[in-house]
Amino acid sequence: MSYSERWQELFGPTDGGADRGGATMTLASTAPDPGSGGGQGKLRHSGGPWTSASGTSAELRTSTETSRAALGPGHEGMEAGAAGFASVAAVRSVLKSWEDRLAAVRDECDALEGALLTVAKEMGETEVAIEKSFRTAGGTGAKPGEKR
Repeated sequence: MSYSERWQELFGPTDGGADRGGATMTLASTAPDPGSGGGQGKLRHSGGPWTSASGTSAELRTSTETSRAALGPGHEGMEAGAAGFASVAAVRSVLKSWEDRLAAVRDECDALEGALLTVAKEMGETEVAIEKSFRTAGGTGAKPGEKR
């Protein structure tokens, strides 16, 4: 069995023959619009979930740092007001622990922001390369789904 035959066996005819009883595979982002009778033919990565996730990571980094920076001033004067209590050392230890944890979250979000943007860029470049290969594959210069 050739690669092409195996592909058709697994995913259905490549000529749109699902109506002949064959199952077909459709990517969610290229699924047909209800009532349109066909897929949009556009798989998009960049400007979508990866870029959005990067922005969310940047926002989380900022809010985490804001919270971490507010912990110290929020505890100022505590030691003087609670002098002699055994709990002062415990509160100081907990404060340090939370500052360290929030700094780690901040740093992780910072690293994720850049990594997610890189994925968005790479996926965008992949889209361009794939679109170009479809245009040149048939020699027509047409985009998938276009007739010339």
